[in-house]
Amino acid sequence: MTATEDLRFPPGLAEAMALPFDYRLGEGVDFEPYEEFLTAEDTTEWFRRWVGNPELAEDEFRLRLFGRNRGGGRVGFWLTRPDQPLVDQPVVVLGSEGEAVVVARSLGDFLWLLAGGFGPWEAATGPHGDWVPQPDEAFASLARRYAADHEQTPTAVIEQAALEFPDLDETIMEFWAE
Repeated sequence: MTATEDLRFPPGLAEAMALPFDYRLGEGVDFEPYEEFLTAEDTTEWFRRWVGNPELAEDEFRLRLFGRNRGGGRVGFWLTRPDQPLVDQPVVVLGSEGEAVVVARSLGDFLWLLAGGFGPWEAATGPHGDWVPQPDEAFASLARRYAADHEQTPTAVIEQAALEFPDLDETIMEFWAE
């Protein structure tokens, strides 16, 4: 970590990551938040391993990772909007099997996704088995405080993210080692 690298979450994300997630004995939300962002060095190292490309330059695909799922996938901000603050960057899920999905267009949208009972993995893969999202009032209260102007259903959050970023898979494929 460089002396100037700030690993602290922005306020809305920090409060969300401090709230308990409803794991429901493995049948609920599959998300484990970090206590702070991974360092740029650790993020680059993970991304290089994930795409199998040790030659990938640090700034070719920029991320700020803030959590993971039990299967080893990662969740974070994709720093794709030049000159925009971190909270206005899209939230992505990069799965252990190569999945790459934008699940929210910004932190505000992500907070409403959590309020609706979805974790990032559930937003990326959709409901499976008997899983049913359980809206969460603690997350909803947080979303109202930090993102009242973004209020919408999880379905709308996911659909809007997919419409704005339909080509993330193709973008990621450019980095995979041959």
